[in-house]
Amino acid sequence: MDYEELLTRARAAALPVLGRGQPADYIPALACADPYDFGMALATVDGEVHGTGEWRKPFSVQSVSKLFALSLALAHGGTALWKRVGREPSGNPFNSLIQLESEHGIPRNPFINAGALVVTDALLSLTGDARGAVVDFLREESGNASLAVDPAVAASEAEHGHRNAALAHFMASFGNLHNPVEEVLEHYFAHCSVAADCRDLALAGGFLARHGLRADGSRLFGRGDAKRINAVLLTCGAYDAAGEFAYRVGLPGKSGVGGGILAIVPGRGAVCAWSPGLDAVGNSVGAMAALEDFTARSDWSVF
Repeated sequence: MDYEELLTRARAAALPVLGRGQPADYIPALACADPYDFGMALATVDGEVHGTGEWRKPFSVQSVSKLFALSLALAHGGTALWKRVGREPSGNPFNSLIQLESEHGIPRNPFINAGALVVTDALLSLTGDARGAVVDFLREESGNASLAVDPAVAASEAEHGHRNAALAHFMASFGNLHNPVEEVLEHYFAHCSVAADCRDLALAGGFLARHGLRADGSRLFGRGDAKRINAVLLTCGAYDAAGEFAYRVGLPGKSGVGGGILAIVPGRGAVCAWSPGLDAVGNSVGAMAALEDFTARSDWSVF
């Protein structure tokens, strides 16, 4: 398969829609991103890496980091986490408080903000440093030792993160946060503010394509856990447009309001596409178009 040609054609499919979406202006540090930027990278389980566009330009990973926080929490603490967070699509915006009242402080899934706060709290309890655990994992899997939190983005999120603070305090009132709210928020904002490029994320997502095996050959968790995480990615990873993403792309994937989408092809590899312009739900318009074209032209789909 000519991966370079597939990526070139995927980029061509994205170009007409670039500029239609808007950067995440509710996080001021992200508001100035250029909606015409685009990058895409593919990393196979055999070690091949290919890219197109601005695939080596770092961007804010935002909610893509939730995938890695969840994987590390499960690897350290096992399935006990699922008593504190569900595995169902929410049907509501990613920062919604609506369901928490009626569902007794248990978030619907680990990829909405409420669920990711619970996961961050669990990872903080298990490791003592949720932020550091995510950053170290990303560095090791990507081979990029300079990968780090962008302090300006983290500060911008903290300054304007009133909704996330409300979610955290509300869940704490139900006893579903075990660490101080301010500490959980600090670690959450930090790991969402990691700056990485498409290559970094495609490589870092390889452990799910390898059924739980890390880049060095060690096992993070078993095949069953990798299968289950990929399943939750497919059903919940693209906010409340996960069904649309599954329909158009046909892969487990996690999006972020920094414009990145990381998609996993079990047994084959991982693909990351990025463009800062977002649709009304919070998913990248350009990245979605590129991934749809990529899977339409290749056999990289789970369907």
